[in-house]
Amino acid sequence: MAEIVYLNGQLVPRSKAKLSPFDHGFLYGYGLFETMRAYNGHIFRLDRHLARLRHSAQSLGLANKLAVFDLEAACLETLKANKLKDARLRLTVSAGEGDMAPDSSTCSNPTVLVTARNLVPLPPEKYESGFKAALSPLRHNSQSPLSRLKSTCYMENILARMAARAAGCDEAILLNEQGYLAEGSTTNIFLVSKGELITPSLKSGVLPGITRETVLEIARSLNIKTQERQVELKELDEAEEAFVTNSILELMPLTWFENKPIGTGKPGQLTRELLTAYRKLVEEALQ
Repeated sequence: MAEIVYLNGQLVPRSKAKLSPFDHGFLYGYGLFETMRAYNGHIFRLDRHLARLRHSAQSLGLANKLAVFDLEAACLETLKANKLKDARLRLTVSAGEGDMAPDSSTCSNPTVLVTARNLVPLPPEKYESGFKAALSPLRHNSQSPLSRLKSTCYMENILARMAARAAGCDEAILLNEQGYLAEGSTTNIFLVSKGELITPSLKSGVLPGITRETVLEIARSLNIKTQERQVELKELDEAEEAFVTNSILELMPLTWFENKPIGTGKPGQLTRELLTAYRKLVEEALQ
């Protein structure tokens, strides 16, 4: 079966999908994207992903132009057209075709692309051993509005992840320009200290992750004390446990950092409890 993508209002075979060489998403990274996970044909928290995208689109001056697209239907139709149940979806929007010069006023119609692929989750064994992470020398700029947008300007994250993989690690941890913890190259980060759940605040220059938001909601419903604030690097070194989050991984224990174990070097109890609660929430959403 040919892979089907959604492009600018139509479902087309991947081989027939054409993008302009003057698309400003390609030329200048002028775009946004959302990565979502489908469970048994249900896209988890699709409404929140779309709300974040639309909010970000306002910052880029794309919101009004995107209003003509039914983005929810586009995602669901792409999933159905590919006959997928458990999948990784990506919704990408850009300013569209414009002049060769970096002048956004020349872009009239945005590009909207949805792709979906079958997702085989990481094996349970990986959640038992956890991720190893390395500290990236790159810094997020907490003063930049881009730090809170899931934009297609993703080179910093890619370089950080490449270096971490070269060092034999699963993830890179980035600080902001003030030296406080920010996030992973593709994840948000949480740590546990004295039984409290701590994560860098949005003011630290982090993406407002959908899974991050969900974990905080779950923790508060379980009467777990949470803190969103500036987090010093030494707090991660001294943490009892830690984990990273995104829509594909859910909650992945972070057990080693800079070649040293975090806590016991094994997934912590609170991490396990929150992962179980997260998966229960997913199951309830499918009913």
